[in-house]
Amino acid sequence: MTEGAALAAAIERTRAEVAALHAELVRYGLVVWTGGNVSGRVPGADLFVIKPSGVSYEELTADDLVLCDLDGVVIPDSPGSSRSPSSDTAAHAYVYRAMPEVGGVVHTHSTYAVAWAARGEEIPCVITGMADEFGGPIPIGPFAVIGDDSIGRGIVETLRGHRSRAVLMQNHGPFTIGASARDAVKAAVMCEDAARSVHLAREAGPLIPIPQERIDHLYARYQNVYGQDGDDRR
Repeated sequence: MTEGAALAAAIERTRAEVAALHAELVRYGLVVWTGGNVSGRVPGADLFVIKPSGVSYEELTADDLVLCDLDGVVIPDSPGSSRSPSSDTAAHAYVYRAMPEVGGVVHTHSTYAVAWAARGEEIPCVITGMADEFGGPIPIGPFAVIGDDSIGRGIVETLRGHRSRAVLMQNHGPFTIGASARDAVKAAVMCEDAARSVHLAREAGPLIPIPQERIDHLYARYQNVYGQDGDDRR
C-alpha cells in the first residue's frame, strides 16, 4: 500500500469511527438538538475529523465529517469540506496541537455536568467509580467563549498534568479527552454519571471523602489491571 493510500484508509476509518460515536452521545442522553461534538485525530497524520455545525445526529454520516489540519483549517476537496465545521473546532485543534498524546476530544451539554459548571464547582471524588476513571476530582476550567482557541487553552491549562480526562468549563459544560475518540466518549459518559450521582448524594446529606491513598490505589488498579488483555482498560 502506498503512503497516500494508507493515509486515505486511515482517514476513512477515523471518519467511520467518529460518526458512529456521535450516536453514543444520543444513546446516553448527553446532547440535545445539534449541540455537542466528537472529534478524532487521524493516526499518523496532523489531521482530525469533527462534526459539522448544525447537522442533526440522526442525519449525520461519515462523509459529513469535516477533515481539518491541526490549525483547524478545513482540508479542501475532501468529503465534508463544503460544510462548516463545529464552532468548537478551534478548541479541539488547540488541544491536539498542545497534547500530542490525545486522540479524541468530546464536548457535550449533559445536564448534571453543566449544572456543576454553572456553579464553577469541581466534582469531588467521593465514589470509587470516579477514583477508577478520573483518579480524583473532575476540575473546573476557566470561563471562555466560543470563537477562538480560548476554550482549548483552558482545557489544556486545566488537564495538562492532571489525571482527569474531563474538565468542566465554567458556565459552559464538559469537555473530555482520550487516547482515542472512543476513550474520550467513554470519559464523557462517565463524567455525566459522576456528576449526577454526586449531585444526588449531596442533596441527601454530607459527602464522605475518599482518602487520597485509597484514590491512588483504586486508580492504579483500574488503569493497569482491570479489563481483558488487549483492551484499552477503560
